[in-house]
Amino acid sequence: MKTWTRLDEVPGDLRSVVTIGNFDGMHNGHAKVIASCVDRARRAGASSVAITFDPHPTQVHNPGVGLELIFPLNDRIDAMAATGLDATLVVHYDASVYTLEPEEFVVEFLVERLGAVEVVVGEDFHFGRANSGTVDTLRELGRRHGFDVVMVTDIEAPEGRRWSSSWVRELLAAGDVTGAARVLGHLHRIRGTVEHGFKRGRELGFPTANLHGDIEGVVPGDGVYAGWVVRTVPGTSSTEFLPAAVSVGTNPQFDGDKRTVEAHVLGRSDLDLYGERIGVTFVARIRPMASFDSVEALLEQMDDDLRRTASILGVAVAGRVAPDSVTAG
Repeated sequence: MKTWTRLDEVPGDLRSVVTIGNFDGMHNGHAKVIASCVDRARRAGASSVAITFDPHPTQVHNPGVGLELIFPLNDRIDAMAATGLDATLVVHYDASVYTLEPEEFVVEFLVERLGAVEVVVGEDFHFGRANSGTVDTLRELGRRHGFDVVMVTDIEAPEGRRWSSSWVRELLAAGDVTGAARVLGHLHRIRGTVEHGFKRGRELGFPTANLHGDIEGVVPGDGVYAGWVVRTVPGTSSTEFLPAAVSVGTNPQFDGDKRTVEAHVLGRSDLDLYGERIGVTFVARIRPMASFDSVEALLEQMDDDLRRTASILGVAVAGRVAPDSVTAG
């Protein structure tokens, strides 16, 4: 899939079927809209193109809301590429875009640059200055400028709720990463740079990769999770998936006050991840965060966490590692 970040990167002779959206999280509803775009483009002998925006419009118009993207732009683009799209146009969302009247947006982006023959959108699609354009507006502009409009009806979960990014955020806040994965259609992942911590886990036989300051993606609610550490093997382009027990919270056992993500890779004492940018993928929540009456009780629980993590991930059970065998700096 080609990725364009400026209009002048788009070929001048393009003929396309276009879909438009923020696509944050690339959940099942997004996937349905994009799949329709890809299918209709193939049948029309045209290119399938998605327009998405960065930063998210809510972050621009309502910064006080503190909206966190479900996952970062690069992951969004990767997920969009997996749908079979031919190209994605990432539009820098600023006043030059959100002050355009609906017809100005259509002419500048869809007609003159992308050569749209069809535009595929969801039921709640809005565009143009103050979101004044609707699907009906787009249909009228399509008749005027020579493209058809296809509306994809909302897709609902079995319980009747519409798939949405806000639903994903609710589930993640509650620590329900399994439910979030069902809505997303894929496991949830965050990214961050491994930092030095207090090294308490190492002393207890559970060395961890700690993420705190520059995390991209929505961090699930406090608790202990089974998941994967995802990293690029140094000096290569290969991706490595490492089974991990992941703790999210402030570490109440030791009166912590900083919320961190700490990932213990099962059975490994030879990893030095400091300074690496890694991904942490969440598979299932094992238990809520808790404090214990003694360190011994904590260790007993952590041993059980490792067993449950291995069972969920389908890997060999690994116990604590010897503190003096840890090679990280």
